[in-house]
Amino acid sequence: MKAAVLRAIGEPLRIEDVTLDAPKLREVVVRIAAVGVCHSDLHVLEGSLPNPLPMVLGHEPAGIVERVGSEVRHVAVGDHVIGCLSMFCGTCEYCMGGRPYLCEDEATRRRADEPPRLANGAEAIGQFANLGAFAERMLVHENALVRIRPDVALDRAALIGCGVTTGLGAVFNRARVRAGQSVVVIGCGGIGLSVVQGCRIAGAGKIIAVDTVPWKLDLATRLGATGVVNAGEGNPVPPIVAMTAGGVDVAFEAIGNPATVRQAVRMTRKGGTIVMIGVVPVGTNVELPAADIVLREKTILGCMMGSNRFRIDIPRYVELYRSGQLRLDEMISARVPLEGVNDAFEALRRGTVARSVVVFE
Repeated sequence: MKAAVLRAIGEPLRIEDVTLDAPKLREVVVRIAAVGVCHSDLHVLEGSLPNPLPMVLGHEPAGIVERVGSEVRHVAVGDHVIGCLSMFCGTCEYCMGGRPYLCEDEATRRRADEPPRLANGAEAIGQFANLGAFAERMLVHENALVRIRPDVALDRAALIGCGVTTGLGAVFNRARVRAGQSVVVIGCGGIGLSVVQGCRIAGAGKIIAVDTVPWKLDLATRLGATGVVNAGEGNPVPPIVAMTAGGVDVAFEAIGNPATVRQAVRMTRKGGTIVMIGVVPVGTNVELPAADIVLREKTILGCMMGSNRFRIDIPRYVELYRSGQLRLDEMISARVPLEGVNDAFEALRRGTVARSVVVFE
């Protein structure tokens, strides 16, 4: 089958023929219909999120089950599914404690003495986030999948696997935004736009979007922002403080930049909450105003993948889409074939897309 393989940091992905192994007891083969192009993939490609190479990137997939192992119970051949990187074992301390998104999922991976799931001849090929979805098919543990209803277009459904689940979960599960609260969302890419929508659905009173790209701010407004600030025109902190009489109740940082994390702290009122969603590059520290955090009793929360329980959350998000509350069509800027994946990454670098989706026949 065809797959896009990363062989060296900073180089374009190569379209190669790779071999998919047969599914073991609890493994599933999924024919990919669509996969979103996410910033986390770009982090790996550029080296700020180190991973062993060679590797197939892609972790925001939707597709149809083709084959299952003999002990698979959650899905069957023909089911429509979404893949999620929050693979869970179901038995560790984090899973049993209600935080499966923190599971280290060792039990769901193949052992070192077993054949790899993906290979090119005798060479093992890794799968980013245990998925590796920039390929015609993927072989994964069943606990990486959730079954969804078949009447939802899979190119839209793919967005839910990472960006939407991260953004909505940051609102619903981590910050627990309440009706009438004021919020700011820094960064209007796929995750930030999902945060905007989550805040709208939650009934936030003021939803202020911050970005440097005017068309992204326009899109944020269409998706629910009640106000916007163009950070390309100057420091966004003063206008945010002025628009909210002292700062917002909740600030969401969806970029992963030390400077915007500090801005999020300054944009937050007394007793407010800062939710860090964006992935700050590994090895990078963020210097924060400690006195402001202590004396004004601000709370900083990390948020991994929307603190999700994806087999519960994703079907609910699908229903939000079907009811018209969650808008996915507007978030897709481009659809490209697998051969166009490097162009999609370049568009992501330039900031000319909200979300590109790789689609297969």
